[in-house]
Amino acid sequence: MRTEIRDLDQVHAARDLRGAVLVGLDLTGADLRVPLDGALFLGCVLSPSGLRRANAAGALVFPNIPDVPYRVYRSSLYTPAELFAGFDPARPESYADTPDARIYRHSKQQGHHPDPLHALAERLHDHAVTEALAEALTGRPVAVMGGHALGRDTDGYRRAVALGAALGAAGFTVLTGGGPGAMEAVPLGVRVGEDASVLRELARTPGFGHDAESIGRWLAAFPTDLPAFDRPRTIGIPTWFYGHEPPNPACELHAKYFANSVREEGLLTVATGGIVYTPGSAGTVQEVFQDYTQNHYASVGPAAPMVFLGVDFWVEQVPAAPLVRRLARGREAERWILVTDDVAEVVAFLGEYAAQA
Repeated sequence: MRTEIRDLDQVHAARDLRGAVLVGLDLTGADLRVPLDGALFLGCVLSPSGLRRANAAGALVFPNIPDVPYRVYRSSLYTPAELFAGFDPARPESYADTPDARIYRHSKQQGHHPDPLHALAERLHDHAVTEALAEALTGRPVAVMGGHALGRDTDGYRRAVALGAALGAAGFTVLTGGGPGAMEAVPLGVRVGEDASVLRELARTPGFGHDAESIGRWLAAFPTDLPAFDRPRTIGIPTWFYGHEPPNPACELHAKYFANSVREEGLLTVATGGIVYTPGSAGTVQEVFQDYTQNHYASVGPAAPMVFLGVDFWVEQVPAAPLVRRLARGREAERWILVTDDVAEVVAFLGEYAAQA
């Protein structure tokens, strides 16, 4: 496996860079008089002499791609502060000038068939995000899926906060789709528990429209003093494919993608500690069966828990749970399917899996 280098100190300390992958570094001041055979430079800036040495050694140099409003070769996940840089809560319309909004507009302008340069830039970016996500994750993270349309003033939102609080208290790293609704409520619960004062404040701005000012008001209502942890415990995995829905600021980090298909499959794959399904619509149901297909064929490892939170919803209203149980009959996956209304049972079930894994 190639060694990835994303820090200048590693470059200065290296005596041999053969086969190394150097990502997004300004190497104009670096001494590259070391073996560079087979090295890969992604988005690095090299001095003329450094470039000559790299070419002479047969290294591959991929330059930055111009005229895109994002770093193609990222070395880390996004933070809310990075995505919302320049946002002024006193001027809600200023959301339109944030990197998140500008990247969405740029991507939308490319349409469904972007020119080859922009298509390549987006795919290289998404690959870099996947690499950064793998570095950020530890242990067996748990994902929570659910509807994006839950308003902050609803019982469903409060129940999702309670679920996040219970998962957080149990020490789980929690992944979500990174958007609004349940995807916001769960990581909020991980970070602040069931703080009634926070929920009351948020309920004053329950949702948003698709214009920048409306999104800005929704964003401005969010508390800015959320606690952090010694390691990332709340990671969102959103997409600019649904860029009219901004990433939620409850997550400590965001692995934000251009390709929704890569994002969905990736989220399901990295949730090795199991997935909790709260009530949602067609997107959530799609994720149920994508996840079960992985478990059915053990295509990405052993079957992991599938938890359906909301008996009436998942058995009567949208009867996905009985079908998944029928498909799993006699397989290892059958053991790790739970349908319940009890958050404590959810946490215990996930803990049992983590203990035996």
